[in-house]
Amino acid sequence: MVVLGLSRQHTWGVLAVHDLSVEIGGRLVVEEATFTVMPKDKVGLVGRNGAGKTTLFKVLGGEAEPIAGKIMRKGGFGYLPQDPRIAGIYDGRTAISHILSGRNIDDDLMRLEKLRITMEEDSSERNVARYSRAEEEFSLKGGYAAESEARSIAAGLGMAGSRLDLGVGVLSGGERRRVELSRILFAGSDVLLLDEPTNHLDIDAKNWLLGFLRQYRGALLVISHDLELLDEAITRVLHLDRDAEDATGHIVEYKGTYSQYRRSRADDEERMIKKAALQSKEINRLQTVVDRFGAKATKAAMAHSIEKRIDRLQGEKVVAPTGGRVLQVKFPDPPSCGVTVINTEHLCKGYGGPPVFEDVTFDLGRGERLLVLGLNGAGKTSLLRILAGETQADIGNFSFGHQVQCGYYAQEHDNLNTDATLLENIRREVPNGVALTETQLRGLLGMFGLSGEKVNQKSGTLSGGEKTKLALAMLMVGRNNLLLLDEPTNNLDPPSREAVAQALSGWKGAIIFVSHDTEFVEHLKPTKVLLMPDGQVDYFSRDWLELVSLA
Repeated sequence: MVVLGLSRQHTWGVLAVHDLSVEIGGRLVVEEATFTVMPKDKVGLVGRNGAGKTTLFKVLGGEAEPIAGKIMRKGGFGYLPQDPRIAGIYDGRTAISHILSGRNIDDDLMRLEKLRITMEEDSSERNVARYSRAEEEFSLKGGYAAESEARSIAAGLGMAGSRLDLGVGVLSGGERRRVELSRILFAGSDVLLLDEPTNHLDIDAKNWLLGFLRQYRGALLVISHDLELLDEAITRVLHLDRDAEDATGHIVEYKGTYSQYRRSRADDEERMIKKAALQSKEINRLQTVVDRFGAKATKAAMAHSIEKRIDRLQGEKVVAPTGGRVLQVKFPDPPSCGVTVINTEHLCKGYGGPPVFEDVTFDLGRGERLLVLGLNGAGKTSLLRILAGETQADIGNFSFGHQVQCGYYAQEHDNLNTDATLLENIRREVPNGVALTETQLRGLLGMFGLSGEKVNQKSGTLSGGEKTKLALAMLMVGRNNLLLLDEPTNNLDPPSREAVAQALSGWKGAIIFVSHDTEFVEHLKPTKVLLMPDGQVDYFSRDWLELVSLA
């Protein structure tokens, strides 16, 4: 193990960090970090949810500023944030154009397309000549070859070719995430900073990505809770050591794969626990001697000497790792409702082209669980948004049963006000006529490890995992007996996923959910499966689990 500090001499690489300090919401989360990333390094950044990994990535990628220290970058950087939304491009730009923008080829393609449309509308000699010249220039620049490469990368990540010609704004959250990842990989950057890159990827797309990263010749820094990716793609670990919300984080470096890091980390923590115990025992022993003899004049000098030794030991004292807080999550019992919770009839949805899905018809009874399966783009998120009242179906209708109250978890955290604090967000979800004190709201947030001064922090500063926890906590105040859950375990670390799954497995309300997490699906024990986009309904069996990670 190497603790990275002020004195370490580093060789220039593609990324050099010196004495870097980073804050979140006015709280110091990384202090005096110093490390270097060489051209072919494969580095994993690990730590608990909320430790500050995502914020540190934003700083390294140039999207945020540190409060102190220096960052030296060399070459091009490709940064994939956790948030799947692609800001500022809902202007009709197609998915393939956005991918091509990674090499600034998108404008040439859009110009060529406009000239083609003009030529088709008016095939004058002038328009034909303009199109021919533009096409020749596009070809000479390698545009056609680049577009083929871009489509190949997108296909590897599971994007159907026909979806690439659609506007980015009509794609699902998972598809937009794949498009953004495709753009970053296509750009050919010298350094990749990827924050949870396997979110929304099925097993084939994940395997393709692992193969790409194995062959990637640049430097890689990755944040992920995907243990397979960490083991396959990295050869070095930077551990952000920050186990408590009020603690200051430090970077600790480990050589080797993630599995090797876990073994080394466990050994280090065991040694630190033993050393801390021995130090405390020795301090207590010496203090006992001082207390016994300090008042006696003949032994005052000896007591004073021992006190100096105690002070020295206190200054050198090792803080034993706590191992982080284990979540204790319990969803409130659902209020009573009718036998039928929801009934849908012939739902159909499209976005200006062919329907994404059509003729979706099903019903769900009290306490039942419906698993929605389908490939990316099959309309899973669109269906949940319709049922949640966030958008409308083109055809068909649905109705809730007697006294049904519905809560919705959006995979992109659309319902979070990023400029509001955690307390303000959860207070907004309290139903009319229900009185919950600030103490009670803090208690709900505390179940998800969101406590102390963090509750007054703006939600936009949270990590992806913390946003997930906040959104789940907000479901608890709604007095819901039906939950719509769209990938609720994304960005959660393994202990948190387990805690949420256990809590929902024992909840007695009805659930309609989308998930690629096989273990989570097993915990929830679905009663029915809805296969999208066909709308086929079947009873759940373990045979369906094989499709969970594939869909």
